[in-house]
Amino acid sequence: MTEAWVVLCTCPDQTSAERLAKQLLTQGLAACVNLLPKVRSLYLWQGQLCDDQEVQMIIKTTRQRYPALEAALSAVHPYDNPEILALAAADGAKAYLSWLSEVTHD
Repeated sequence: MTEAWVVLCTCPDQTSAERLAKQLLTQGLAACVNLLPKVRSLYLWQGQLCDDQEVQMIIKTTRQRYPALEAALSAVHPYDNPEILALAAADGAKAYLSWLSEVTHD
C-alpha cells in the first residue's frame, strides 16, 4: 500500500507558491497542493521576532517521492532556509491512496 505523506512549506507570496506547486505537480512529485493564502507566521529568525504574511502549501506525496520533492523545493525556493516538514499519514481512503500513488510517478 502507498505510504502517503503530507508536506508543509510556506512561501512569501502567492506567485512563488503557485510556481512551486505547478513544478511539483508537473514533475510527478506531488498529487495535490493546497495553497492557503494570508497565513500569519510568527517565528524567530536570526535572533529577531518576525511577524509575516505567507502562503501555506499543503503538499500530498508519497514517502518514495519525498526526497526528490525536498530537493526540488530546496533548489528553487525563494527562502534561504525554507520550511519543509514531512508528516506521515497514518491512514487514508483506499481510493485516494491509490490515486496518490498513480499520480506521483518516477
